[in-house]
Amino acid sequence: MSVPSPSHPRGATASGPRLPWWAVVLPALAFFALLIAAGPSEAHAASGDALAHLVRGMRLTLLG
Repeated sequence: MSVPSPSHPRGATASGPRLPWWAVVLPALAFFALLIAAGPSEAHAASGDALAHLVRGMRLTLLG
């Protein structure tokens, strides 16, 4: 007897296929790496001192 095949591929949902974890994490890491590389002097254009403070804190935390 043959085994019935599934009607939809593994990992597919009603809203579409699920993304692997790295498809979400890697772009986020790349964004934060570019944000840190740009430095707080470039971050002031977005929303002032709060973003610059956040970037400075992230740089200190990640790079020591």
